[in-house]
Amino acid sequence: MSSSLQLGLFPDEHEAARVPDLVPDEVDIYILNLSGGKDGPRAAALALDAARAAGVEDRVYTIHASLGPLEWPAVTVDGIRYPGSSELAALHSRALGVPPKRHIEVRRTRELEGERVPYDLLTYIAERGDWPWKGVLPCRSDWKTGPIYGAFSSMVRDHKKRLGRPAVCANVLGIRADESPDRKKRPALRTTTENTARIVHEWSPAHQVTTQEVKDWTDERSLPHQWCYDSRPGAGDWMGSSRCSCSLCVLANQRDLLLAVRRRPRLAGLYALVEQVRGVPFNPNTSMAELIERAGRAKAPDPGVVIEDEGPEFDAMERAVEAALKKPAKRARYVRPASAADALPGGCDSCAAGSTAVPATGREV
Repeated sequence: MSSSLQLGLFPDEHEAARVPDLVPDEVDIYILNLSGGKDGPRAAALALDAARAAGVEDRVYTIHASLGPLEWPAVTVDGIRYPGSSELAALHSRALGVPPKRHIEVRRTRELEGERVPYDLLTYIAERGDWPWKGVLPCRSDWKTGPIYGAFSSMVRDHKKRLGRPAVCANVLGIRADESPDRKKRPALRTTTENTARIVHEWSPAHQVTTQEVKDWTDERSLPHQWCYDSRPGAGDWMGSSRCSCSLCVLANQRDLLLAVRRRPRLAGLYALVEQVRGVPFNPNTSMAELIERAGRAKAPDPGVVIEDEGPEFDAMERAVEAALKKPAKRARYVRPASAADALPGGCDSCAAGSTAVPATGREV
């Protein structure tokens, strides 16, 4: 790896010493994860710079693993439309210069009554009877990593057949040291998979970029950011949610949760229904019922906008959740920690990093 690429990527020399070598022109497939959040584009731009300098820009793909109605949706305020997370991921990809044909969106589905339909995470939670938590994060492994792996499986097979060796993939994530002590210790570059089919290097090129630097970089380039970051859509003040993950993420901080409950009351009510029927709190430290009550107090954060959550996608998820709750939970509840003090922040730009193992479905990058 050249010194120009190495500069500023690693926390210290000890970390750098155990990081695998990544030679830009020896990477067969660059997978740039975009959630619609602020960190993905910064990391993607750095990875693109490396690929372009090596003359392999044509090997770069962007991908968005959609969580459907659980993502921040598009809103229209005063006649101005602000895109939702999926649409914004595609806009970020195009703004970075990646051709539309090389932007991929994936979403988990399942077969129901002979038809392939979206399989929403909240439906799964209702079926299982418990919520994701640190150490057990199907929202990352099964709803992001798995579909992303599946999207590149045929490409990996083609490379293996043509090259006679494993395909080398760079899985580019928006993980940054600023996010948490855990992520500060995490190597900016590591090999997560190595077998006869593929070698996957997980690369977080923005690891040492600060939160303020990400915001400044975004604003300086007039790159649109997710409206949820602002106090109200279009404010441009970064005074809303601190992260753009699931609207109601179990790992989010209290202010973000209260803000999301006020912004999406119908979604919060559906979460509360799952919580009530299954008898398991949304979060080890707080319940959704408590969050809804606190969001109604005078000192709760001003939502800036309230989303009706009307539409066929949300209605279909609501019906699926209600149907699931009429049946017994499929499995016993997860064993969750008593304290969330060491929980990872719910940054969705890095959700695909939640599992380094090949998913149970057998889909591989």
